[in-house]
Amino acid sequence: MNRFLYTALIRVLSPGLLAWMGLRARKAGGNWEVCCGARFGRYSQPSVLREPVWVHSVSLGETRAAAPLIQALLDQGEDVLLTHMTVTGRDAGERLFASAITQGRLAQQWLPYDFPGAARRFFSHYQPRAGMLIEREVWPNLLAAATQAQVPMMLVSARFSDNALRQALRLGSVMRRAYASFSAVFAQTLHDAQRLEQAGASSVRVSGNFKFDVSLPPDKIQRGREFSARLMRKIIVIASTREGEDELFIRAIGRLLKRTRAQGRNLSEEVLFCIVPRHPERFDTAAIQLAQAGLTFVRRSRLIEEGDCSSTAFQSCASTAVLLGDTLGEMAWYYALADVAVVAGSFQPLGGQNMIEACAVGVPVLVGPYTRNFEQAVVDAMDEGAALRVPDAPAALQTALQLVEDPQRMSRMGKAGAHWVQKHTGAVARVIAGLNEIGRR
Repeated sequence: MNRFLYTALIRVLSPGLLAWMGLRARKAGGNWEVCCGARFGRYSQPSVLREPVWVHSVSLGETRAAAPLIQALLDQGEDVLLTHMTVTGRDAGERLFASAITQGRLAQQWLPYDFPGAARRFFSHYQPRAGMLIEREVWPNLLAAATQAQVPMMLVSARFSDNALRQALRLGSVMRRAYASFSAVFAQTLHDAQRLEQAGASSVRVSGNFKFDVSLPPDKIQRGREFSARLMRKIIVIASTREGEDELFIRAIGRLLKRTRAQGRNLSEEVLFCIVPRHPERFDTAAIQLAQAGLTFVRRSRLIEEGDCSSTAFQSCASTAVLLGDTLGEMAWYYALADVAVVAGSFQPLGGQNMIEACAVGVPVLVGPYTRNFEQAVVDAMDEGAALRVPDAPAALQTALQLVEDPQRMSRMGKAGAHWVQKHTGAVARVIAGLNEIGRR
């Protein structure tokens, strides 16, 4: 398929694609502005940025992963244009870079749909001096417009699976030319780099994963550890649960508590389970599921209302089985709270979630069987002794309970995780050096 046929196809399919976006937005909540002018490269106000570096992070995960890069660009004195496709990504960027937005050094915008005219208007309006696409966001018309506007483009912290390679090869010349148009490609691993070269990319280097350069807020880590110490219960955090996983773990917790009560042990007095859904639209659903399962629970938002480390907040947690993490931007607090972290997204065939933040805090990590999106990181962490793989939710809880009874093993795993993260830092510095090299050409 060439770019002419690709463009014709997306024009024909655009009503259905826009309807799908609208349904997704309705389900997720928030103001997606699916049909606003910016989605089509039309803007009512002039840009406040001067020759910005454009960074595209499609959603929540990519925005959090790109945070160290964006901060490094700001520290270097760059103006930054940050684009997204989803509300969760936009909201995360707004929280992370509120100060830079107020100072007029960073602006957020929707990425235009991949129509030729929209892409051309986008570059004409913002006139970025360079562009960076995070992980795997490759759009043929957008890249063609960048070439026409003489804007050097970089694909950074790129991951590229065997399945992604097969899809790219099936699409033929349209994707081959898109990958070939990048001025530089920085892959997460050697295998990613090799697959990207097969797809058509050149100048591919291995830089590592931005997630290793994570800078977690020390105040949230300190507050989480203080809360855990004062609560005087073992805490198992089940983080970033996705569709179908909340119910799996809620059911497993209910069965575990029932079984231990039959054995004459009140586990809910010893252990607090904390479930943190990845997406905010499922906070209320998880609360309903907990109530239907007959599990006592308290929401994190209520603890904040009661005064984070207040005696009232501790009293609310004292006799409850589950803490429901219904807040955003607090993952460092949840991990600091934990004796053991179960990183979900990996107990259904969803590809897994980032476990690096948990390791960076120094928490032993358990993952499920489905980790294709983070497979190399999971294997490396397991080799380092920082993580364990378990087959399902009940096994995750049972293994976590075994770990909390073995402080020495928990300490070894936590230290191994922190060391593993520390020795893999540097991806951001390599990409910034590559940007500056392009700027000197």
